[in-house]
Amino acid sequence: MAIPQRLGKYPITEVIGRGAMGIVYRGYDPVIKRPVAIKTIHKELIEDDDKAQSLSERFRREAQAAGTLSHPGIVSVYEYGEDGAYAYIAMEYVQGHSLREYLDRNTAFNERDAVSTMAQLLDALEYAHSHEIWHRDIKPANILVMPSGRIKLTDFGIARIESADRTRTNIIMGTPGYIAPEFYLGGALDHRIDIFSAGVLLYHLLARQPPFRGRLEAVMHDVCYHDPDPPSVADPEHRWPQYDAVVARALAKAPAERFQSAAAFRAALLAQYGLPLADTISESTVISAGKPMRPLPLDGGHFHTPAPATALGPAQPSTPPPTGWSPPVLKDVELALARYVGPVARVLVRRAAQQHKQLGSLAAALTESIDKPGEREAFLRAVLGRAATATPGTVGVAATVGGTPTPTPTHFDATGPALTPADVEHATRVLTTYIGPIARVITKRAAAQGGSRRAFLEAVARSLDDDAQRQRFLREAGTAH
Repeated sequence: MAIPQRLGKYPITEVIGRGAMGIVYRGYDPVIKRPVAIKTIHKELIEDDDKAQSLSERFRREAQAAGTLSHPGIVSVYEYGEDGAYAYIAMEYVQGHSLREYLDRNTAFNERDAVSTMAQLLDALEYAHSHEIWHRDIKPANILVMPSGRIKLTDFGIARIESADRTRTNIIMGTPGYIAPEFYLGGALDHRIDIFSAGVLLYHLLARQPPFRGRLEAVMHDVCYHDPDPPSVADPEHRWPQYDAVVARALAKAPAERFQSAAAFRAALLAQYGLPLADTISESTVISAGKPMRPLPLDGGHFHTPAPATALGPAQPSTPPPTGWSPPVLKDVELALARYVGPVARVLVRRAAQQHKQLGSLAAALTESIDKPGEREAFLRAVLGRAATATPGTVGVAATVGGTPTPTPTHFDATGPALTPADVEHATRVLTTYIGPIARVITKRAAAQGGSRRAFLEAVARSLDDDAQRQRFLREAGTAH
């Protein structure tokens, strides 16, 4: 797909992020003379049917919600517009990396940096809540860390605005593991859903792992009915038990038992810290320009590591299948996705297949376009059950070039220690931290092929697109358990 030369008044200079629903470009405001980030949705995704109408309204709502907020910890929105094939939002251009990238790198936040991160976030939330806006999708990917060590909260795309229109049905959106129990249980929703999500983030920063992990169904059940171990117990080094009570209150199942404001949460956190608050994350923790990161999907972590504009290539009117994929396989994926998103499935699949060359990672990326957690799980089962192909004598999902499944060779011999159920379970837990609930499906398929423990781990590692992640997974999954 060709890069537009201009959107509205903004000349386009490069691509800085991509996702299933659109692309984020870097542009330039010729009037104010400043760079801008322009988040787009292709109009082919927002025409006619009810689902597309909901998506269009959601996109406009992002501009409406964030455009009313002016706070140093919130990404500023300048304008909503439509131009040719695009609907777009022009917003503040922010240099930095998402907090998700830090956690993917296993960055160890010390107490000072964890408290600073949370204090900045809670200050931004208090401001938004005071304007009767709440975010509804607080997660690491929506928190940007700038080179200065300051953070900014982005993507108010599913924020609910308290206004005269109180008759709309609340749509369940968000990220499993960060969604408050009342989302699943049908309770009334208010700003305290953000308090819960912020509590999940604080737990993750303190314990170096999220409080709710595993299969999607298990995560939903635990969010609603299970209290996780205190973060000081879950942390391998058992650090900072003074924050356990703060986290427990933020993660209370009943909204009335949580902190009733972000300001109260922040005050309780700082009372336990008991030291002068740092305004920024420490320089030694902040990712420098010399530490490149892989691009992320368009889900809030989209202002970092620009991709070269030429990566998109010229427009392709005939839309041939992306290199490395056979038409029948992509058609199967498209049909499975169309059950949940309609005719736009073809566009989403083709776009995602340009970036993902393994079936597992392709399916995981496409789940971003499905709103309901149960439907995401059903889509993953359908795709991996029908389109994944293995050839006898090989390990892992076969590549699909020219319509003929081609075995993906492994670097490990079939000899070595035999695979055990404990190995599979341990690998599943580790892989889940990278790709979420799809991990169990991938490890189950790899285990079914037989072979040694080493061959199994190599096959599972191929579900990750990034080589550094694959190597880290092999180290983590290969350790004693």
